[in-house]
Amino acid sequence: MSRPVERALARRTLLAGAAAAAAGTVWAGAGRAAAAGWRGPVRQAAVDAETARIRQALIELRRDIHRHPEAPGQERRTAAVVARELRAAGLTVATEVGGHGVVGVLRGSRPGRTVAYRADMDAVPPTDIVGTGPAPAHVCGHDVHTAIGIGVARVLARLRPRLSGTAVFLFQPAEESLSGARALIDAGVLERLGIEEIHALHCGPFPVGRFASTAGYGMPGQDKGEVALTGPDAVDAARRLAAELGALATVALPQTPADLERIIADAQTPDGPLARFVALRATAQEAKVSVSYRCWPQERYVEVRDTVRRAAMPYTGAEVRFPTEPFPALVCPEHDAHLLTRRLRRALGPHTVTELHAAFPPFSGEDFALYLNRVPGTYTFLGVRTPGAPVTTSYPHFPDFLPDERAIGIGVRAMAGWIAERTHAA
Repeated sequence: MSRPVERALARRTLLAGAAAAAAGTVWAGAGRAAAAGWRGPVRQAAVDAETARIRQALIELRRDIHRHPEAPGQERRTAAVVARELRAAGLTVATEVGGHGVVGVLRGSRPGRTVAYRADMDAVPPTDIVGTGPAPAHVCGHDVHTAIGIGVARVLARLRPRLSGTAVFLFQPAEESLSGARALIDAGVLERLGIEEIHALHCGPFPVGRFASTAGYGMPGQDKGEVALTGPDAVDAARRLAAELGALATVALPQTPADLERIIADAQTPDGPLARFVALRATAQEAKVSVSYRCWPQERYVEVRDTVRRAAMPYTGAEVRFPTEPFPALVCPEHDAHLLTRRLRRALGPHTVTELHAAFPPFSGEDFALYLNRVPGTYTFLGVRTPGAPVTTSYPHFPDFLPDERAIGIGVRAMAGWIAERTHAA
């Protein structure tokens, strides 16, 4: 397909959106599905069978993406791979959405709801790898997320005769820079496609085969500020103030694997140490102090800002600035998360899900928050830790991050069944 035609398709898909689909947009295979007639809703057994058929192909796909990491905003090759796979599965595809975003639309053979699944595609920049790295690398699991998203699309496309409603797949660029979700939202994907809810998985340091739900929790946002000082001792004063502000932190950056294990355990403890926290870093540079922090709950931003201002007041000429509004926290609606938890336990086993009781990890954020500020949905951690493996192999952003690839098939089984249920829901 020529580039001009491809761009025209992208524009038509976004501008016409759900209205075009409702008017009778035809996918590859739609005629066969109509002829087959309605066969009842998608069953988990059918999802499992289709997943088993493509599991190894998805693992190979993940390995290919892993070998070609692309930094935020540079996901050209990954986006091309995604578009190719979605078209081969029979979806309508729009490319170059909000940068290198790819949107795939699959309309079921019966009326229903419009539900989206988000997969992020970018790799971690070198400066965001623990200890820094020489180049971008897939050490956050976005290659796994992309393979799962393609797998869910392929499974539901094969089961289209039983699928109600419309499944929309958002393959998002630039999550690591917290700009990709905003770009897709500004491109109009939520409104123009009539998306009613949205769901996502993220790799996490839990045993492979286990999910961690985030009802009422999720991931913290972030706030940044600066304190400028004047006077003959401004440089020394900045160092003292940075130390004072650093002491406001209630949770410290992990230094050892044992620290990571403790944070994981604390996140699963009701009313534990992470139920309320401040993770703050203050750095003195000449006569200025840069402040960056995350907190929970997000209503504490006002409290923390006031505390920073009060701490700076005794210092000569202190000028405190918070130039932008805090980036919002990701808060997963309780009702939706509980529904997903019950479904996963019913479909995949009673011990499938661990429930988190804190925002996790306390040092990271997610721009999926911007979607959940507009439509309901879920954000769930997918365990990728191989039995007996060091915790750093499953904790995102560590250089030895090495997810257990069995998680790909497990994620596809879970999300294909869940999306099919949500598009069918009354």
